[in-house]
Amino acid sequence: MSEVDLSHLEALIRPIPDFPQPGILFRDITPLLFDAAARAIAIEAMVAEARHLDPDVVAGVESRGFIFGLPVAERLGLPFVPMRKPGKLPDAVASTDYDLEYGTATLEMHRSPSVTGRRVAVVDDLLATGGTAAAAARLVEEVGGTVAGFVFLIELSALAGRAQLGGHHVRSVLRY
Repeated sequence: MSEVDLSHLEALIRPIPDFPQPGILFRDITPLLFDAAARAIAIEAMVAEARHLDPDVVAGVESRGFIFGLPVAERLGLPFVPMRKPGKLPDAVASTDYDLEYGTATLEMHRSPSVTGRRVAVVDDLLATGGTAAAAARLVEEVGGTVAGFVFLIELSALAGRAQLGGHHVRSVLRY
């Protein structure tokens, strides 16, 4: 990935102050998603990062993790597993609660099809404090999988989310 490609992606990410509440600087990826060429560059960069993890399965965290996780899984020829908010999955689930920068939340994952014994790459758009990613890791491990690592489009380094991930591999395309 060239500096030109990365600077093009960065130029399309809008900083929105005080959203969703005062003191939060939201990184809006909507302009990047609107630009088909930039979106393709972002996805290919995430695919390249995921390859380094040698996964058997890709899991995407609701909701923007779906935007990137499914094409990463497709390009790697791997199964995709969604990790969702409560009450969205119709069969038996594993569930975990976690803290956000601005509240608490719950994440769920189907128990079947099984990821038992498989290396799972967890994909999401953003690593901030690490709460969501740590919850995703707990779910993978609860259902018998191994966390191969994480792939993020954006990492907010100042929030030290990487430190919450217990030494798992973390791959980020852009860092702020």
